Amino acid sequence: MWRFLGTSKVLTSSDVWFLGKCYKLSSEESSSDSDSESGHATFLEDFSSRIWITYRRGFDAISDSKYTSDVNWGCMVRSSQMLVAQALIFHHLGRSWRRPLEKPYNPEYIGILHMFGDSEACAFSIHNLLQAGNSYGLAAGSWVGPYAMCRAWQTLVRTNREQHEVVDGNESFPMALYVVSGDEDGERGGAPVVCIDVAAQLCCDFNKGQSTWSPILLLVPLVLGLDKINPRYIPLLKETFTFPQSLGILGGKPGTSTYIAGVQDDRALYLDPHEVQMAVDIAADNIEADTSSYHCSTVRDLALDLIDPSLAIGFYCRDKDDFDDFCSRATELVDKANGAPLFTVVQSVQPSKQMYNQDDVLGISGDGNINVEDLDASEFVWCRAEISIVQHI
Repeated sequence: MWRFLGTSKVLTSSDVWFLGKCYKLSSEESSSDSDSESGHATFLEDFSSRIWITYRRGFDAISDSKYTSDVNWGCMVRSSQMLVAQALIFHHLGRSWRRPLEKPYNPEYIGILHMFGDSEACAFSIHNLLQAGNSYGLAAGSWVGPYAMCRAWQTLVRTNREQHEVVDGNESFPMALYVVSGDEDGERGGAPVVCIDVAAQLCCDFNKGQSTWSPILLLVPLVLGLDKINPRYIPLLKETFTFPQSLGILGGKPGTSTYIAGVQDDRALYLDPHEVQMAVDIAADNIEADTSSYHCSTVRDLALDLIDPSLAIGFYCRDKDDFDDFCSRATELVDKANGAPLFTVVQSVQPSKQMYNQDDVLGISGDGNINVEDLDASEFVWCRAEISIVQHI
């Protein structure tokens, strides 16, 4: 049974953009009698197929803390898990994949859910994310912002990759990861810069130099205002959902993170991590597992002008052609920004300026020297943009 929470305008007559796909809805049709490609029912099938990750209770204590639940503090972690889970679904199963109604399930689908289980044995668990993000302020019982969350993912993916290379030579995260920034401190604003050369280098590194490109996940932390989002950015945010590469937004009301996966008019459509569920253990090979707690049939909405100005956008590019298409669309979006873009795209890099505050982001030895081997490409280059970069305030 479907439920709709929020404005009565949701899912009535206006088009919905949902993770790069447009659903044309008609006020005359109902979700019970439409099976057309453009109907309510088709959208709802897509919505309910997205991976929904929420507060859990009853899992093993996190690290050396006493926390066996993330209720009231883990919503940003859960929102980020949802976004990355969609990237993995798109990569392994494709954008058109829908959750099947009958078992046995696809092994790739079950394997993805297993990675987000709530134990240290699961690659992308809340336990491992908090450990990876410790230097960015992540800790059990504490709320964290989207910039630090993106950095935690960068660290966890790198650590996970190194461990797998030692053990079996295989990648558990099947794509390069690029956390895009353009300011010395990603939490102070400034338009991030997508550097094509950096993306290419990250892909090459992912492939161990054997080829020039790989699938890539881009995370773009943004600060789009002070106490509230600057209205000039709302149309630009909406348009990112029209990108075929769209993975949605980590965002929500101040202090309350959600996973925003679609837009309709002036409303954001999201999956809410704040429902409390019992921890479940889905084995990687259990294709008969009960996966119902990872899917949601409730469409919630929020006015876009109420979104916290601190957020992060995600994009998944399957190959070089897909990345080129993303860059083309992003450049067109810059042209519509009237001098205040969400982010920009450039080709070249200039190695003369640090992109990030090294003391905050990198491990620096006692003599002040930086271990270059610990840097990824995006942490020691500065992209030279031909257009002016403005503060997002």
